[in-house]
Amino acid sequence: MQEKIQIITDGSCDLARELTKEKDITVVPFYVSFDSETYLKEMVELDVRKFYQEMVDHPDVFPKTSMPSVDDYYQIFRPLAEKKIPMICICITTKFSGSMQSATTAKDMVLEEYPDAKITVIDSTVDTVLQGLYVLEACRIRDLGYSYEKMVESLLAIRESSRIFFTIGSIDYLKHGGRIGKLMGIAGSALKIKPLITLKEGEIHNSGVVRNREKSMKKVIEMLSQYIDERHVTKDEYTINIGYGYDYEEALRFREMALPMVKEKTGIEELPIFQIGATIAVHTGPYPIGFGIIKRADVV
Repeated sequence: MQEKIQIITDGSCDLARELTKEKDITVVPFYVSFDSETYLKEMVELDVRKFYQEMVDHPDVFPKTSMPSVDDYYQIFRPLAEKKIPMICICITTKFSGSMQSATTAKDMVLEEYPDAKITVIDSTVDTVLQGLYVLEACRIRDLGYSYEKMVESLLAIRESSRIFFTIGSIDYLKHGGRIGKLMGIAGSALKIKPLITLKEGEIHNSGVVRNREKSMKKVIEMLSQYIDERHVTKDEYTINIGYGYDYEEALRFREMALPMVKEKTGIEELPIFQIGATIAVHTGPYPIGFGIIKRADVV
């Protein structure tokens, strides 16, 4: 009989609660605050739709997030260790958050009590909906019957293939969160430019700017197209999804714009749409939109 392996991740994964329940994924949530005093657990005490509505209704208020604590992870890890259930915990890139450090400290605490516990903490090097794809890959190979050791090996091997290509509605949130230099932020606000951003190897990279939303979405599709060509992406080897913030109707239109190219070049016929959660949206604002792409873990 195959041993049960528990997949754990932090709230940056942005997977719907129904999906995490279906796939037996344990999510350790981030905390969100609009007043820097009251912090609520995302998806538990604060619905993501309400979070976005607050941002849209109060554009002069910049919400903050706080990572899961050591105790948050400890309370998850310890009961599983007591039951001798192996764990794989997948965390947001360490370049963005100390979530992995909390998980690692909790792991060390549990191992002092249960030295034989099997706990692997992985830096996903990604975030948001691409982290969600990464976590779903872990579930898929688990359900295919992979051993614990083979799962860890396969998951580590696909990280380098991961990319997020996206744009945002305003540069103000990146500027406020310290993700870009102040000078660029001031210029961007004045000119109303739309930045194009790539996330790879855990860090964000400037991929250019355009002057309006429609052009920025088309450029993001071009960025994905170029990566598809570079990697010779096929439906049997890669998974792609769309991430969006507040505007679901725009996400549907974005998918209609992108799908013909994706079908023609890869054979992929569906592009799932996932909503980006608060952990990343506090830095992007309410209108991020783009793609996550990663290699399948069973073809490494």
